[in-house]
Amino acid sequence: MIAAYAARIDPQQPLNGLELGELPEPSVPHGWTTVQLRAASLNHHDLWSLRGVGLGEQDLPLILGCDGAGLDAEGNEVVIHSVIGESGHGVGTDEPRSMLSERYPGTFAERIAVPRWNLLPKPAELSFAEAACLPGAWLTAYRMLFTNADLSPGDTVLVQGAGGGVATAAVVLGSAAGFRVFVTSRDDVKRKRAVALGAEAAFEVGARLPQRVDAVLETVGEATWSHSVRALKDGGRLVISGATSGPNPPLGELQHIFYRELRVIGSTMGSKKELAALLDFCVAKGVRPVVDSVFPMRDIRHAFERMERGDLFGKIVLAIP
Repeated sequence: MIAAYAARIDPQQPLNGLELGELPEPSVPHGWTTVQLRAASLNHHDLWSLRGVGLGEQDLPLILGCDGAGLDAEGNEVVIHSVIGESGHGVGTDEPRSMLSERYPGTFAERIAVPRWNLLPKPAELSFAEAACLPGAWLTAYRMLFTNADLSPGDTVLVQGAGGGVATAAVVLGSAAGFRVFVTSRDDVKRKRAVALGAEAAFEVGARLPQRVDAVLETVGEATWSHSVRALKDGGRLVISGATSGPNPPLGELQHIFYRELRVIGSTMGSKKELAALLDFCVAKGVRPVVDSVFPMRDIRHAFERMERGDLFGKIVLAIP
């Protein structure tokens, strides 16, 4: 079968390790099944894998991709929950939790094997391309907003770095839930697009906001950390799920954190239950993932190059086959 995989590790030029070619059909352990992929979406996790973060030469070749949607062995339309080992389903109880493409082959392939437990019905209202955006970035945003930020309708939330998959998801989901959403971006076009998606206002990175906010969703890291801390109300929540600009901010801002009793909360992906709730939310609210572009599998290198440049707005999707 045709698949896109990490063939080599290159921390400086990660795309040097990306290959597209024939690989063996997936093996199917007891309790697992196959999915014929129809769409998969790219994540920065895939670039980090090609850089060797969480992946070693001894693991190669390994098919990349965390998110996908397609047809199960019985022909049902399904969405794949990409966390393997949650509650021990389909793997040994002592096996650590992982994501697809870390310990097991990922979704950038014509077919994949996953535990049956990891499959959810795809709502008919969502296309395969839209559904493939949900298990990673959109589930991450859902957990940040509804589980960890502890927001109620009318509360204020700042989303740093409008344009990426998590950020656009947070704008759409937050506004649909009745939150007052502020966003930042260095790009004026992205700021305007974020407002069109439902943000109340958009600002330059680091700009003074009209008021302090109840929560900040932080995926940028070093470049926005100080602004995130200072933008919060006393007792506010700073929810972190990434650090694309770097993980070591120059100022810890500890005096603000302890004196103003701020809460710093790490957030990673989400559970199968949360993914099911996200699917229901999208159907009930008429929410649809923001798709930046769709590439055929043969053009996966161009898709990665677009994501690496950062000039996207929303999710990049692969059409399979």
